[in-house]
Amino acid sequence: MTDSHTVKTARNIIMLVIVASLGYFVDIYDLLVFSIVRKASLLDIGVSPDNVLSEGIYIINLQMAGLLIGGILWGVMGDKLGRIKVLFGSILLYSIANFANGFAHDVNTYAVIRFIAGIGLAGELGAGITLVTETMSKERRGYGAMIVSAIGLLGASAAVFAAQFGWRNAYFIGGGLGVILLLLRLGTFESGMFKNIEQTKVSKGNFFMLFTNFRRFKKYLFCILIGAPSWLVTGVLVNLAPEFGIALRAKEPLDAGQGVMYLYIGIAIGGIFAGLFSQITKSRKLTMFVFQVLLIIAEIAYLSSTGITNRQFIWICIFMGFGAGFWPIFITIAAEQFGTNIRSTVATTVPNFVRALLIPINFGFIAFKGSYGMINSAYIMISILNIIAMISLSQLKKTFGKDLNYLEVNEVDNPSLEIKPV
Repeated sequence: MTDSHTVKTARNIIMLVIVASLGYFVDIYDLLVFSIVRKASLLDIGVSPDNVLSEGIYIINLQMAGLLIGGILWGVMGDKLGRIKVLFGSILLYSIANFANGFAHDVNTYAVIRFIAGIGLAGELGAGITLVTETMSKERRGYGAMIVSAIGLLGASAAVFAAQFGWRNAYFIGGGLGVILLLLRLGTFESGMFKNIEQTKVSKGNFFMLFTNFRRFKKYLFCILIGAPSWLVTGVLVNLAPEFGIALRAKEPLDAGQGVMYLYIGIAIGGIFAGLFSQITKSRKLTMFVFQVLLIIAEIAYLSSTGITNRQFIWICIFMGFGAGFWPIFITIAAEQFGTNIRSTVATTVPNFVRALLIPINFGFIAFKGSYGMINSAYIMISILNIIAMISLSQLKKTFGKDLNYLEVNEVDNPSLEIKPV
């Protein structure tokens, strides 16, 4: 009986990791499909070549705003109603939005639908990582997050492949993948830690708890800021590859879609190595530091590649992606920093706040660009974001092997009452 129960539990965990991985796969597909089809789709709906950059930034900013709002919405729901409900609700919303996106014929409609898709996208990663970290053993949960990230990030490659069939079909395919994922999720189960507190009177999913205790707020803010450098790479350095190619006097036009695909192949590979490195060293903080340094080196290599060729661009994108492979570690750190009653809120809002940071990053880059040009503006943003990230990382406590079966107490500025065991 015991052996049978153990085997069943192991199978359930494997199924959970697979479903969470495929959820992130579809999440990344939809998150990046606009960057891949940006130029072709905007030209097709009548945007002039001179306005492709500005209209593209407008649409991606709305998508990121949707992620910000959705992150709060789904995070709170995950702690109040359960992680599984979030996984179903979020995938349903963004699947519908993807189908609708295939019928967009003007910029404003396109932007509104991407905003709605952003809201839907926001729930996937946080809920999946929360389920994995709460279900697997504290010694091995890093492996689970590593697998989710490694498989999920390959969704970018799938988006590039789908875009070959036309930008509208790329959105239709994304919607279809979401529907398939809904069916696969019918066999998943809820987190045991959440079930233990489901009927308790403790405050669950209280987003404002993150702001009523100053120490808790600082910890939350630092969790967000350590991930900021990764979205400069995706949202600016690679998304604007055609424009950077001109500034670098590239020997041939640089393709943003191709860059995104190889960037995320690098992130998937880097995610595996980052996960293994954190398990071997038993330090998520050291892993974050090492990979952030690698990312800085890769960014410098990109911005100093005058006369860059497409082949060089591909390898640099893989290198930058490898450096940004700290993404699963970054999310795991956030999940491990907080109690069960607000863990989903944190794990869902943190990555989406990081994604939403692309809005001020874009504004900052554009503001500097007017005076310093494409290359120097990128260097300025790299310096600012990485200094902030390094300082924030130094302020967080180590969480490897931490027991997650505890609650956050809703007391104002009383650190001694911050947590209690379940």
